[in-house]
Amino acid sequence: MARKQGSHAGTTGPKVRDAALRLFARHGFAAVSMRQIAAEVGVQAGALYLYTPDKQTLLFELMTDHLRDLLEDWQPPGGGPVAELEDFARHHIRYHLDRPDLVFIAYMELRNLTPENFAAVERLRGAYEARLEAVLRSGVADGKFDVPDVKLATMGLIAMLTGVTTWFKDGGRLSRVDVEDIYWGMVRKAVSA
Repeated sequence: MARKQGSHAGTTGPKVRDAALRLFARHGFAAVSMRQIAAEVGVQAGALYLYTPDKQTLLFELMTDHLRDLLEDWQPPGGGPVAELEDFARHHIRYHLDRPDLVFIAYMELRNLTPENFAAVERLRGAYEARLEAVLRSGVADGKFDVPDVKLATMGLIAMLTGVTTWFKDGGRLSRVDVEDIYWGMVRKAVSA
């Protein structure tokens, strides 16, 4: 019997994803086996295949679900490019600080995706980047921003904002709000807003 007594599809499936997320973030995708994931969940290795066809699919779904949720969670609020840029910066920091393992995997495990899965993830990343790029282009067109290369500024700002997840710790010297405020100041100066 593949399913452990007391396991349920509605709870075990999310546990499989959560265990894979933790293990991939801690040890790296290549170092984690399906047996390790099963042990973390408390099911037999064969039972995992009731929830996912393979480890690659788990990685791909973690990444794409993260990016789809991110795209759904931030929509330009209106109010002009300065207000939208501030909202983007603050949202990006808040959203990513709550999901450091997903952020790590989304950037560090791209190399482990199949070419088809990589292309799908890149399309979603591109859609998110395009939102910031549109805000910056609007600000340049309105004379609010002075950005010599909008595409480069887009990539630089996203990298800067995402980098917070590598060092921020709750309970440290700065609160989340402090970090948002300081980063918004740096973003504003970077685009001369």
